[in-house]
Amino acid sequence: MTHLKIGDKAPDFQSVDQEGNPVNLKDFAGKKVILYFYPRDNTPGCTVESCNLRDNYAGLKEKGYEIIGVSADTEKSHRRFIKLFKLPFTLLADTDKEVIKAYGIWGEKKFMGRKYDGIHRTTFVISEDGIIEDIITKVKTKSHTAQILENAENTEATIN
Repeated sequence: MTHLKIGDKAPDFQSVDQEGNPVNLKDFAGKKVILYFYPRDNTPGCTVESCNLRDNYAGLKEKGYEIIGVSADTEKSHRRFIKLFKLPFTLLADTDKEVIKAYGIWGEKKFMGRKYDGIHRTTFVISEDGIIEDIITKVKTKSHTAQILENAENTEATIN
């Protein structure tokens, strides 16, 4: 779905977090970023995915990763989601879908024979230099951290 490819410069963005604070990708220069897009707060798959990242947050931080979740939900919805599931990372309230569209993950979806537009669950792993190192389109919500790290190890092995 996305038009972006591994090796592309990650699109910069300006959005707001769950508290209404401005967040830009350039704020994370020099850090590896896991930018994960998910359809909606408090839904089964999105909750499982977010909790998997939460449960592995310390290990990801040790490896130098920052985590940013993005959906079109409001700041208020994100605050509730964070509080309910004790999420230790930033969630962007992309209600105007500017970040979602910049990363090319808004489009037609199908569910139970019904077609509608929505967010395609996708994760971008971005290097310290702002380059896309990995794009995960077939997200395994229950084991997403392992999926990210396995892909990172394979990328590192290819480089070396």
